[in-house]
Amino acid sequence: MSTTAASLFAVSKRVVIKVGSSSLTGSAGSELNTTAVDSLADIVAGLKAAGKEVVVVSSGAIAAGLAPLGLTSRPKDLATQQAAASVGQGLLVAEYTQAFKKYSLVASQVLLTIEDVVRRSHYQNAQRTLFRLLQLGVVPIINENDSVGTQEIRFGDNDRLAALVSHVIGADLLVLVSDIDALYDAPPSEPGAARIARVSSLSELAQAEVGGVGTSGVGSGGMVTKVEAARIATGAGISMFLTSLAKLGGAIAGEDVGTIFEPVHDRKPSRLLWLEHASTPRGRLILDAGAVTAIQERGVSLLPAGVVGVEGDFNSGDTVELVSSAGLVIARGLVAFDSAEIPQLLGRSTKELAAELGPEYERELVHRDDLVLI
Repeated sequence: MSTTAASLFAVSKRVVIKVGSSSLTGSAGSELNTTAVDSLADIVAGLKAAGKEVVVVSSGAIAAGLAPLGLTSRPKDLATQQAAASVGQGLLVAEYTQAFKKYSLVASQVLLTIEDVVRRSHYQNAQRTLFRLLQLGVVPIINENDSVGTQEIRFGDNDRLAALVSHVIGADLLVLVSDIDALYDAPPSEPGAARIARVSSLSELAQAEVGGVGTSGVGSGGMVTKVEAARIATGAGISMFLTSLAKLGGAIAGEDVGTIFEPVHDRKPSRLLWLEHASTPRGRLILDAGAVTAIQERGVSLLPAGVVGVEGDFNSGDTVELVSSAGLVIARGLVAFDSAEIPQLLGRSTKELAAELGPEYERELVHRDDLVLI
């Protein structure tokens, strides 16, 4: 018997629900839709009553700030986006607080920037905070810190952030709530567009058209970012479900709606998940053909003998990309030497280096345990 959305919710202990701006605000420039917030709170309360731990990743701060500022569409300049987020974030959290209070649930605000998931020390701190909130029975409401951030506003949508949060807390299920109720094999507005009920492998989507931003004009994501979120989540052994807010309750009750993205791998250690999807590369190591084959096919460590070039300015312990001579990124790993040290090591065996430079140089540039294929 194939997995259904209802069965996914039934077996999942820890659930991350991401809700987009368009689901909370409607058309561009409108006020927050309190009915939509109440509807989401009702669903979360039902999951909590069933013994689930729930984290909400909520867009909507910028969109919620448009009407109070007299704006009719999402601003394009960074300063106005930040101003709208500053106004809207308080409104957004106030609505959630009131909605959850009806169910005697406590909501908390957690604002993250990209740095909180790409820097290992920040990642671990966010993880500890979220774990403690869940232990206390709180429903964390996570959003990007758009009022002071810069890179994260260009980052796109919260879809990828939600997938990374799923990694951080070890979620069982990621739910993306959108103004589009499922993934379709063509733009839903086109005649004959068919819902894709299940995606077992993202390679199945090669012939499907995935569109851009939704119809409301207040979000910044689209189906492309949702497929990318699915790539991150399912690759980590986390199931993902995509539907609209209007159909989410029915999906939990057993209706055949939305799109299920099945996990494609067993869950990886969190350190490798961070390395693959959340770390920021500080440089590149250029590999010869033999090293590329050894890394990809035999899963070995990277030795200096297989490296022909180095790019960037980085320190030992930083993340670097491993690339072929043609520039194709094949892996990502934690480098064991500073960038300034590496040129003298290139193309030489570790025994030769140890004899000339000392025993501390008889080691890998990137150890296999600190390396993940891309």
